[in-house]
Amino acid sequence: MAEMLDESKNLESTTVGIYRTAATVKGGRRFSFGALVVIGDRKGKVGYGYAKSTEVPTAIEKAQKYAKRSLTTVPMAGTTLPHEIEGKACASKVKLMPASPGTGVVAGGTVRAVLEIAGVTDCLTKCTGSTSKLNTVKAVIDGLSQLRTREQVAELRGVEITTSDIEERIKRGNKFMPTLTEGAEKMAAPVNTIGQDRGRGGRGGRGGGGGRGGRGGNDRGGRGGPQGAPQEAPAPESNS
Repeated sequence: MAEMLDESKNLESTTVGIYRTAATVKGGRRFSFGALVVIGDRKGKVGYGYAKSTEVPTAIEKAQKYAKRSLTTVPMAGTTLPHEIEGKACASKVKLMPASPGTGVVAGGTVRAVLEIAGVTDCLTKCTGSTSKLNTVKAVIDGLSQLRTREQVAELRGVEITTSDIEERIKRGNKFMPTLTEGAEKMAAPVNTIGQDRGRGGRGGRGGGGGRGGRGGNDRGGRGGPQGAPQEAPAPESNS
């Protein structure tokens, strides 16, 4: 889960992976830990850091410090990416594809952590090659750094671009998204009530009247009456 790193800048931190290595020395084994951390503000900024130390908390703190230095701004089109891109790092390749509103982030745990902390909520991904967490994070960051907005592309080409295909898809997808009017309340989530209607007196009326009744019902004898008082035995019939 993400933890708040800096409230003033709304930076959150997510630990993607913890690595342990051991070196055999004369006195035994000497352990070392590595931490891979991704930080972002969920509004278009993301960075990653990797650090090692003899203790896990120290490694995470060092990785967070390195991640702050590598913060980059991600161009976005609404809640998705402005265009399709592929990032590479060593033997890892990650393909990032825009998606319509409501699609969600269709990705594995490593890629999902980077995209969600960056603020991308609708995206399709495909990883090929090496699945190392460190190389996968580098590939995603490399792909996000290559993104360009429609205005930037129009300025580089010296032409005027009215709308892009992705913006048209977002506009069509927003028609099917639910909207809340002013004063309207959100629909309450369903509540699981299974088993709540069966109290302690569900089996034979144990809690019905304060006494422990029989399992067969109220007419069949039990250890307690309606108010918990003992029941009187019926008088014997006379033959006369």
